[in-house]
Amino acid sequence: MKSIIVITAIFFIASACGGHQYENPHLEIDTQYGVIELELYPKQAPKTVAAFLSYVDSGLYKNSSFYRVLNEDNQPMGATETRLIQGGIWASDSKRADKLPGIPHETTRQTGLTHKDGTLSLARQAPGTGNTEFFICVDDQPGFDYGGSNNGDGQGYAAFGKVVKGMDIVRKILAKPTNGELFGTPIVIRNIEKL
Repeated sequence: MKSIIVITAIFFIASACGGHQYENPHLEIDTQYGVIELELYPKQAPKTVAAFLSYVDSGLYKNSSFYRVLNEDNQPMGATETRLIQGGIWASDSKRADKLPGIPHETTRQTGLTHKDGTLSLARQAPGTGNTEFFICVDDQPGFDYGGSNNGDGQGYAAFGKVVKGMDIVRKILAKPTNGELFGTPIVIRNIEKL
């Protein structure tokens, strides 16, 4: 009986000290306005997740920023309303971002992921050009999915995760003053780290 109690106690102590156990990788974006927790989906979007995690592991996102925003105030009349915040290293180290290779484009048709409220997705120009820059959807954005209206090429964007805590922080950032599609002052990302 004593050995069962000792084993049970060791299990509970190890569980309390062993950190978080998740089926999928979880990360924290530490911003000047608070922490945003993400869950990534490596089974659905393996290439995008692997690249993003490699950037996180290399410390690439230290002192980066959210610098771009789409909201109801900065879109052409008649355009589908889009709401998102975009971040990465472009505003702090665009030369480095330009030198990194593009990630093969994983469409929502391939992955089964869609651009719902809180979705994390890869920013890009042409398919396969996305690398360090990402965005978080505010509200559902079906125009970013494969075949959606927000890309002339119809390929959509590569969704690869979602916000699981901190959408209040995302919305707080979305509401900051802008100059067109750019924040008046970029929103500091202190770092992105694995949990």
